[in-house]
Amino acid sequence: MSFAPKDTHEAQVQFALERGVPALIGIMASERLPYPSRSFDVAHCSRCLIPWGQYDGLYLIEVDRVLRPGGYWILSGPPVNWQNHWKGWNRTREDLDSEQNGIESVARSLCWKKLVQRNDLAIWQKATNHLHCKLIRKVFRKPPFCQGQDPDKAWNTKMEACLTPLPEVSDIKEVSGGELAKWPERLTAVPPRILTGSVKGVTEESFVKNTEIWKERVAHYKNIDFQLAEPGRYRNLLDMNAGLGGFAAALVNDPVWVMNVVPVEAEVNTLGVIYERGLIGTYQSWCEAMSTYPRIYDFIHADSIFTLYKDRCEIEDILLEMDRILRPQGSVIIRDDVDVLVNVKSIVDGLAWESRMTDHEGGPHVREKLLIATKQYWTAPAPDQDQDVPKTAS
Repeated sequence: MSFAPKDTHEAQVQFALERGVPALIGIMASERLPYPSRSFDVAHCSRCLIPWGQYDGLYLIEVDRVLRPGGYWILSGPPVNWQNHWKGWNRTREDLDSEQNGIESVARSLCWKKLVQRNDLAIWQKATNHLHCKLIRKVFRKPPFCQGQDPDKAWNTKMEACLTPLPEVSDIKEVSGGELAKWPERLTAVPPRILTGSVKGVTEESFVKNTEIWKERVAHYKNIDFQLAEPGRYRNLLDMNAGLGGFAAALVNDPVWVMNVVPVEAEVNTLGVIYERGLIGTYQSWCEAMSTYPRIYDFIHADSIFTLYKDRCEIEDILLEMDRILRPQGSVIIRDDVDVLVNVKSIVDGLAWESRMTDHEGGPHVREKLLIATKQYWTAPAPDQDQDVPKTAS
């Protein structure tokens, strides 16, 4: 997952997405990144010019929150190897030495181990559990361990200069939170968060069943939407209500990637499970705009999204956001109750999308139906003789 700000630099996120690489507009400022704790195996920063050692190490503390136990942080560029570059960077030796020493100090206080520094690259490793930290924490009083926080709450949540405690272990060789299976077994193995019972209402049996259900559903999708079945037709996919990530997991052998969104209004926060499966995603409220550029996604999947947002925000607003981020000739599949889809279809038709409703994979007697729609290039109707109407619109 890549992120970069929308600023005076080139539109890096837009370029990445147009190449078919996952990315979001984002910045390390005062709020947490929109990812759960223990998400990433590696975090990488190349010349990102973030003041890592300042503000009580706040930004490295946030990197620590999203890194898995035993994960790696890689820093490339200033101040690494400043001794050979300081003149070209137009900074003093003292300034760069102080910056690197500040980073080293914060990393030690987080119980990270520096593995290597070679040329312009430095690599640190996060501890696999916090039993390693007992002696170190006697030396470093800051940052303190966080108290009473939800480490996975990351939507409009302020960063705090406190260390997110890892799940407790009984042995120094254990990996906090549970060890992950190797890829590709990781995709279908029961995630540690489910094994430990930390995901409300989700059991090993229900996870396995969910995986099989989505294999059947995606096979059905490919039968009714030939473009989804066509290799190379789509690249960037968005799942607006990803659940356990079953939709993305069922597409693992296709040449696509899926941005799995867990709505902040969802009853259960499952984004940590999605990352433990080796998939990617973000939090989002669909009453708000997504942090991305227009015309980015080739295909959007929306499972019960309009039922979830009933009485929260308008159907029109969600559909307009879908229209904004969907490429022309891109498609959507919306699953929902038939009464909801009748209303959705009337608005979709007003957006000049081609749409049709079809039965659930379980047959015509299931109330849940599917709405399949394709966004069109469109032109305005021919003007009347007494009106001055533009010939095209976009």
